[in-house]
Order: sequence, then C-alpha cells, then structure tokens
Amino acid sequence: MLLGRKLTKSSLLWSCRFLNTSTGEFGVGWAKNLEDETRNGLAKDPSLKEIVNYYYNKAAPLCEELSVKQIRLGSYERTMQLIRGTLGVVKPCNDNITITFGIRRENGSIETITGFRSQHSHHRTPCKGGIRFNENIDQPTIQALAKVNSFTSSLVDVPFGGAKGGIRINPSEYSTRELEKITRRFTVELGKKGFIGPGIDVMGPDLGTGEQEMNWIADTYKNTLGSNDLNAYGCVTGKSRLMGGIHGRSSSAGKGLFLVTSEFLDNADIMKRVQLIPGIYRKKVVVQGFGNLGMHACRYFTRAGAQVVGIVEKDCSLENPQGIDPKALEDWVNETGSIRGFPGATETEKNLLFEPCDILVPCAVEKVINCDNVGKIQAKIVVEGANCTMTPLAYEMLLKRDVLVVPDILVNSGSVCSSYFEWLKNMKHVSFGRLTFKYEREANEHLLNSVQTSIESMFNTDCTIKPSEDFVARMSGASEKDFVNSGLSYTVEGTVQDVLDIAKKEDLGLDIRQACYSLAMSKIVKTYATAGYTFT
Repeated sequence: MLLGRKLTKSSLLWSCRFLNTSTGEFGVGWAKNLEDETRNGLAKDPSLKEIVNYYYNKAAPLCEELSVKQIRLGSYERTMQLIRGTLGVVKPCNDNITITFGIRRENGSIETITGFRSQHSHHRTPCKGGIRFNENIDQPTIQALAKVNSFTSSLVDVPFGGAKGGIRINPSEYSTRELEKITRRFTVELGKKGFIGPGIDVMGPDLGTGEQEMNWIADTYKNTLGSNDLNAYGCVTGKSRLMGGIHGRSSSAGKGLFLVTSEFLDNADIMKRVQLIPGIYRKKVVVQGFGNLGMHACRYFTRAGAQVVGIVEKDCSLENPQGIDPKALEDWVNETGSIRGFPGATETEKNLLFEPCDILVPCAVEKVINCDNVGKIQAKIVVEGANCTMTPLAYEMLLKRDVLVVPDILVNSGSVCSSYFEWLKNMKHVSFGRLTFKYEREANEHLLNSVQTSIESMFNTDCTIKPSEDFVARMSGASEKDFVNSGLSYTVEGTVQDVLDIAKKEDLGLDIRQACYSLAMSKIVKTYATAGYTFT
C-alpha cells in the first residue's frame, strides 16, 4: 500500500482522536478532517502546509506509542488523553502575525511591503527560526516552516521553540539602502508586537538573507526596544563575528548535512538495503544549488574522499566524472558571479537530478522532486538540504523503490546547533575558550617539560621533547570553531543513532522521516507533560 506502515485506514481513524482537544475522543468529523489532510498531502502539487501536516499525521500514531512509554499520569486512559490533547495543541502555530508597511523607494515612489512571522510552539523559549526574503511566500508557508523548525530543534535537543519569518520581496530588485530600510522597519514592527527578543523570538538567516541583514536586525533592536537589554544582540543569530557572531556558523549547515549523511553511509544495514558499499569514499554526489549550504557541503564531501560529479544551478549545470573542485569553483563564482564558464567542469544541458549517482543533494527549492519526475531519480540516497524538497507522494514512491531519503528536519541540525551556540555566546558575553586558552597552553608546556625532565633523570642524558604538529595546534585548547564543530558532531552522532534505533525497533525500513517526526513530536509531548499547562 502506497501510504506505508502506520497509515492504513484503521490507524488513520485511531490516530485522529488526538485532534479533539476538548475530549480526546474519536469523532466522525475529526476522522474526515484527517483523511482530507492525508488526501491533500498526497495530491500532485500540495502546499508546504499540506506536506508538513501529512508527515505529522503519519507520525502521530507512533508518537503516541513512544510517549505512553515515557509518561504516566495515573491511568492509561488519562495518559492517552493528555498525549492526544497535546498533539492537537502542537499541530497548529501558536502565534502568527502579518505586518504591512510602506517605504519610500530611491526613485521617490511609495511601496507597500508585507512581512510575516509565525511562532509555532512555546514548549521551549525563545522561539527560533530564520527570516527569508522571497516574493512567493505567504502565511501558510511560513507556518509550515515554523513547525519544521520546532521539530528540528526538538529532535536535536536544542531548547528552542520553532518560528519562521519572511518578507514578500525579490531582494535583487532593491538597492542595498532599500533593503536596509525594509529590514530595519520590519524589525521595529516585530518589536512593537512582541515578536523579537533574546528570550522571546530569535531570528536568523534564510533564503535571500545573510550576515548583513542579521547585523541590521541586531543593531536596530539594540538601539530601539532592546536599548536597556544587556543581551540585546541575542535577538538574532548568523551575525558577523564583530557583532557577536560565532566562528564556524557560515559552514555549519553544510557540515551538518555532511555529518548526517556520513552517519547513514557508515551504517552497514542501511547501505545493504540501498545496495551501496559502506563509507563515503569515492561516492558520486550531485548537488543542486551552489549557495552557502551547497558550497560547504561540496567542500566537506570532497575532503572526505567523495566525488562531486555534478552541480545544478538555475542558469547552468556542470558535470565532471572525475569530480569538481569546490574551492576552485567557489573562487570562480566570487570572481564572475556565476558557475558558467568554469574551466574545471563541462557545461551540460542534461538535468543532472535524473542522472545516475550515489547521493543526490537538493539544496535549492521546495518540491523539486514530485510525482511527475520521481520515476527519473536514479540516486540511491537523497539528502534534503532544503525544506520539503519532495512531495509526500514522491517520497512514498521512493520508499517503495528502497531509496534512502534523509529528511530535512534531520539534515538541518547543523544550522540549528550553531545558532544555539551563538545564542549561548551572546547570553554569556564571552567567546568559547577565551578564559582557558593561556592556562591550557601553559599546562601542556609544563607537561612536556615534566616528561623531558623525567627522561633526562632516568637515563642521565640530555634530550628534547618535540611535540607533533597536531599537538602544537591543540596545546591552547579548543578554539571557538572547535567548540562548534565538536558540539555539532556530538549532537549529530547521538541524534542519528536515536533515529535509527526507532526505525529498527518499529520496523520502519527506510522511512527515516517518520522516525524523525515521531521522536521530535514525542519530546515536545513529554515537555508539556512534565511542565503542565498554564492556567488550565
């Protein structure tokens, strides 16, 4: 059956009971609502909200099973009532706002700007999520992405609720000065409505935004609503290091993608299922999108011995069976502004998404894989670098073909973790390692001197202890980037193992997404069950 395990007719009717938050009981109306959402999710071209709701509904029964093993509030019936009621609370976004304001363009005209912000869940605070500049966004899309952010944070045990924001513009059509005016005005409006603050809602970069926009947001908040807030710069992450950013943040999303993929490649059972040799060495990779995420992912794959044989951009595609040098391509893009004409690869008219490869990494747009083209996918593994890169129907078809899909809520753990580390740095007002660098270096020097003295005394001869290059590099302890990379690696290893344990125990096969959603949702339910509900 295409819907897969846990989404049969009977389980749909059973799991729909959680939707009635007032009684926690089964009802025909609720069942019809759930079946409608499932049907919409499996449509040919579902919205992002319908996609996320489909995966949420599919994971709900397993989430109930996981939650009831961890929570006990008197009787079994009372426990299940709490779990199902909480799942009903978690499904919609808690707070949504649409902001409209006018700006004066440089040509003298007045233009109306529309922006959105959604806070999905307050089970943990602050809420956290990026802000994108894109002309195709709307409120339902922002709500769906806020929900995904909640699940990503929950999955990797980062104490944030999920949020998302956006401004409906095409940034390429505005000057730098106009973009600054729009960003600063939107920040002020969010502050007036209580939708920004280091303990309330923390923004970050996303599609169409970057370090500069985050600097503007931090400066605006610091000089307006947060003028008396010592932690004001914690209202946003992804800033430049001068403004309180953290070293390693720009590459963290790509590194997280690489680390998650590596964990699956090292799993012999998974690789046997997809008919690949374990390990990343000499795996052929095709990447769609050579922005910040795609570029850093290419660099980490190449360093580990994989071959990036194809790169797809909106204006050009490059291929090289021997592998494309990502550093050389990055330099070329910085110089020319495009991947066109890069001498280290051949331009091609072929759609490389459908060419044979081991790993396909779509890092650009949503729903790039759908029911019209899913049959052309020849990759053994698809790693979702961007949110919702495939429709649910396409996903179910890939599962039937034993194609491993590593879901976005797991792949995006890199940027979530680094954002958390930057936020912690802003709260502590000190760089990681700054207080210990000199002490650790001196301690290691004393250790070497002690070893040298002991040897000289034992053998009654002069000798010199020369530390290796690796030891010299680490003598002063972990740098800020070392802290970020170490914390990210530790988090990814533990999270992937937890997900694989659930997939194996529940016999989910390659349905890693269901395992991720179920685990993330169960952690949110457990938080509500532990903390209780305010004023209820």
